[in-house]
Amino acid sequence: MEPIGKLIKQELERQERSVTWFAKKLSCHRTNAYDIFARDNIDLTLLIRISRILHHNFLKDLSDEVEEDLFS
Repeated sequence: MEPIGKLIKQELERQERSVTWFAKKLSCHRTNAYDIFARDNIDLTLLIRISRILHHNFLKDLSDEVEEDLFS
């Protein structure tokens, strides 16, 4: 399973959004955004906020990965 921070960073890059833009949307400093990219796990409330900001359902991504692991 890919670390959640890496998935978030990949989606941000796919959308061609800057870290500054992302940090502003999260109401945090850029250093905090880089901290998120380095995380292996994340608070559910924060993940929902990020999903809304990026219009991408990271919860579904994680759920799909768990389901694949369970049934493969």
